[in-house]
Amino acid sequence: MWETAFDHFLARLIVRGELRVTYPDGSVRSYGDGHGLRGEINIHDSPTLRRLCLHPELAFGEAYMDESVTIGDCELEDVVGVILRNLAAGHRTRWWTTLEKFRFFVRGYWQRNTAATARCNVAHHYDISDDFYRLMLDADMQYSCAYFRDPDMTLEEAQTAKKAHIAAKLRLEPGLHVLDIGCGWGGMALTLAREHGARVTGVTLSENQLATAQARAQAAGLEDQITFRLMDYRALDQRFDRIVSVGMLEHVGAPQLSVYFDKVSHLLNPDGVALIHTIGRNGRPKAQSAWLNKYIFPGGYVPSLTEVVEPISRGGMWALDIESWRLHYALTLRHWLARFEDNLNTVRQMYDDRFVRMWRFYLVACLKVFEEVDQTVFQIQLGHKPDAVPLTRDYMYRDTNLQARAAE
Repeated sequence: MWETAFDHFLARLIVRGELRVTYPDGSVRSYGDGHGLRGEINIHDSPTLRRLCLHPELAFGEAYMDESVTIGDCELEDVVGVILRNLAAGHRTRWWTTLEKFRFFVRGYWQRNTAATARCNVAHHYDISDDFYRLMLDADMQYSCAYFRDPDMTLEEAQTAKKAHIAAKLRLEPGLHVLDIGCGWGGMALTLAREHGARVTGVTLSENQLATAQARAQAAGLEDQITFRLMDYRALDQRFDRIVSVGMLEHVGAPQLSVYFDKVSHLLNPDGVALIHTIGRNGRPKAQSAWLNKYIFPGGYVPSLTEVVEPISRGGMWALDIESWRLHYALTLRHWLARFEDNLNTVRQMYDDRFVRMWRFYLVACLKVFEEVDQTVFQIQLGHKPDAVPLTRDYMYRDTNLQARAAE
């Protein structure tokens, strides 16, 4: 029964490329037109078939983690690529569409993200081990999309370019007070203080990140310029000259988008500038990945541009500039994935093989979503006044020498 149902499911879903499937009884079937990207999987038991039929996206990630689905003569990236390319083309079954509509309808309940749940969600992902993240990230521990002016840049160069680009958009001057919402391990705050003379207040809900950020500020001799706090951004109640938030909006959740932007508006001085760097959808709003919410980012949500612009407008701020970083995150994730794989022996000393497969699936799935579907990174520059920044983008490149480098 379930083999027949899954056969019909794949026949409807896979029409581009090829997906070759070995079923539990040993039978082999191929789906798609046989041209282009090719993937191959082995399904090892009937209960897995049942789960794949009922909850395909969640079940596939779990089955890969548990090895009840294994990859054949190809790479995981090939399999995920075939599936996502067909999903992006609209080849979905009626059941899949119905399930996604239901999950989208109830997203408000799962993404309430109160102060208590937000802290638990952050701890789930960010408090596993700083040493683990050091194996994967650049030396500054930037856990967000890098800026590749040249695809051949190193990860360190591209993350430095990201910070320089953001600093240029903030129009910094020595002594300005900057709020860093979701400050991570402190790299952005350290850069803004050390290279631009800013005073920085960084807030995070991660105890690991807080401890590391404070230690880094002290080691750099910047503890008088930088203050890191373990607190929810919603508890802040003072004005700042500048606000920066990198990779934080994805953790807010759809019900909190208006709260977030209203808070940014309230905290920003009348002449101030804010820069929000976030993953976003180029297309219509969709339900968040069930697997990603369960295992990687509980409470997380990637908003569409339409969902972001509306609360900005209601809050009375100007969208001074909106920039889309197409494919930059795919390049970033390739560097993270390569470093993860290069350090597998060390990772296995920290975690079991199921964790290794989980994390590999996370990196590969995210990478292919940026390459095959509608995800991008938006940088949204905000202010209360239309002339809070110059009227063209020339100042960004002049201040960071990006224009000259881009011409090389």
